[in-house]
Amino acid sequence: MSDSIIAIVPAAGVGARASRPGHEAVPKQYRPLNGQPMLRHAVCALLADERVTQVRVAVTPGDGWVDAALAGLPRTVWRACGGATRADTVAGALADSGVDDDAWVLVHDAARPGLPAAALGRLIDACLADPVGGLLALAVADTVKAGHARVERTLDRNGLWLAQTPQMFRAGVLRDALTAASVNGVAVTDEASAIEAAGYAPLLVPGAMRNFKVTWPDDFELMEKWL
Repeated sequence: MSDSIIAIVPAAGVGARASRPGHEAVPKQYRPLNGQPMLRHAVCALLADERVTQVRVAVTPGDGWVDAALAGLPRTVWRACGGATRADTVAGALADSGVDDDAWVLVHDAARPGLPAAALGRLIDACLADPVGGLLALAVADTVKAGHARVERTLDRNGLWLAQTPQMFRAGVLRDALTAASVNGVAVTDEASAIEAAGYAPLLVPGAMRNFKVTWPDDFELMEKWL
């Protein structure tokens, strides 16, 4: 089996929840953090590990920001193969990559620019030794409530994890899992959910607090402090 590793960054969304007045026309992944687009920070975080041979950024057709955002970065290409959903974008990027089925693929959110090199290395080390692959995640530390406006019940947090990215799987397994999920109408919110639906149990690798997903307007200021 191959230990070759590529990374895919799906960047075809607009990030409506992160919008602030005056920024609606700029997709979230291109908003600046400490003077550079968030997408560039996320790609640079992946390039920090030399075992990642290439980073492939998947954008929507007609994207007018990506060239400038990624200018000058080594081992990085972008393709206008983004789809209507995250799963469609990742599937399109896999097809466009032409990688062998046994190559490893890291999928990382453009909205997680704070990925530490140590966490990325931890994930790669663990997955290379695992038959399935896995993902970075954080064990839930807070009390978890379920409800709408009012609490309906308290959930047992034991064994609960917050999924992060990157998520790392063999290209062929991930491709087949995404196809099956689409055919069967399985809701895919991350790559691991497709892998799980295919009958596999991904490895949980401890992530990092600074690897949080920039989702809400105030998250930009917090991430700038981390960076």
